[in-house]
Amino acid sequence: MQIPAVEFKLLDKQDSDRVRACAGLMAASEPWITLERTEDDVIKIIDDETSEAYVAMSYGKIIGFAIIKIRGAFVGYIQSVVILPRYRRGGIGTKFMEFLEHRILSELPNVFICVSSFNHDAKRLYERLGYETIGRLKDYIVKGHDEILMRKSVAPLSEFKREPK
Repeated sequence: MQIPAVEFKLLDKQDSDRVRACAGLMAASEPWITLERTEDDVIKIIDDETSEAYVAMSYGKIIGFAIIKIRGAFVGYIQSVVILPRYRRGGIGTKFMEFLEHRILSELPNVFICVSSFNHDAKRLYERLGYETIGRLKDYIVKGHDEILMRKSVAPLSEFKREPK
């Protein structure tokens, strides 16, 4: 599949139609079906003031969505990433991850992500992008499925210099 023209934009949290579209997109696809994440759960995560949400757009249509944490207790965390199934395995996920990493690494030296133990394709993608497994959270979201904590680092905290704004 040829990669369509894609742009990544900050989601306007006041645009309730777009927020609900993103929440529906996530709640209706794996791994979030297995993890029992509902549209209302996703909307609450989007509304969290420590979250930034981004959309992947192609020709005016939302084809992906992500939530990251730049502020709060666990910074540098890519909390969720979803690409519509028909756009997967075509390079869009890689481009979206690179966009999210650039956003985080402009302010922080580490990027963290959790991947469900049953989500083998995503884990392979993250490993290919340079992420290393640093821990396993047993039965973290739902019983019977672990979350694997992964990290990509560019520098120790003590040596990191933020990009000038």
